[in-house]
Amino acid sequence: MRFHSGSAAAAAAAAVLGLALTVAAAAEGGSAQQQQVLGAQTEAMPDYLWETFDRHLSRMRFIDLTHTIRPDMPIWRGFGNSTFSAAVNRLSGEPFTYATDGFVATAYRLTTDQMGTQLDAPAHFNPLGAASDEIPATYALSKLAVIDVSRKVRANATYAVEVDDILEWERQHGRVPARAAVFVRSDWSRTWPRVNTDEFPQVSLEAVQFLHRQRNILFHGHEPLDADMTPGFDAESWILRNGYAQAEGVANLHLVPPTGCLLSTGLPKFAGGVGHYARFVALCPAEWPYGAVPAAASEAPMPLFAAPLQWSPEKGYRVR
Repeated sequence: MRFHSGSAAAAAAAAVLGLALTVAAAAEGGSAQQQQVLGAQTEAMPDYLWETFDRHLSRMRFIDLTHTIRPDMPIWRGFGNSTFSAAVNRLSGEPFTYATDGFVATAYRLTTDQMGTQLDAPAHFNPLGAASDEIPATYALSKLAVIDVSRKVRANATYAVEVDDILEWERQHGRVPARAAVFVRSDWSRTWPRVNTDEFPQVSLEAVQFLHRQRNILFHGHEPLDADMTPGFDAESWILRNGYAQAEGVANLHLVPPTGCLLSTGLPKFAGGVGHYARFVALCPAEWPYGAVPAAASEAPMPLFAAPLQWSPEKGYRVR
């Protein structure tokens, strides 16, 4: 299915994207005087963003592109395994419980900020590059283009995306939009967590250079946990050392059309971090058959479950 930029839903989404980025840019990088003016005008702001949400975005399809973080999830061989445990009350030395404290909490020992669905910050490879807490707030929303090479990956499990793949996509769908997030569908993640982290589909150095230099994209993403298998991480090194970010460990791209969607990016803000545990969500037109619709979801209140949440010593986290 192709969603044309002339459709009402796409036009509304584009308008929201432009307005959101304008406001975010002003809040993120504006002068103190500009931010004071913005704050002073808050009560007088027009509500066209709310109107656009009610008219179009509230009917959009939301598709989660994120793996659940578990202590036993696949990880690059150089990193150790993480552990989860019940948080302990430092006053009593005992874990918090529903019966005693009325609540529970979790303690996480995370061996790296490079695991699961993630956004690599430039500082991962470059000490002068932006760290996790220095990624602009404008990364929160962008256009999303999906380039599907899954058929080539079925024939060659370590296939590397080439510039020709991008040009072929453009012959079908038009030019890759500037400032878009471009995700590569390989279907590598469809067997998650049973995946090979040593041999996987790749993105070539020439392809990422083309996307950034010739198409001015915001960032690219892929399903495996690394961009390439070269000894020097050629593509990943070039991306990060030149001030760009990249998404890794992306899921469910087989549910997303090649064009017409937006990408919502949620990131924690670790001081001095070099990677983010990310929550990527594709926002697709109402006509698309996949994804959750806000009005149809049980959001507030969320439903209660038949089975209680309990700690599993075997799994190392709470389960139902």
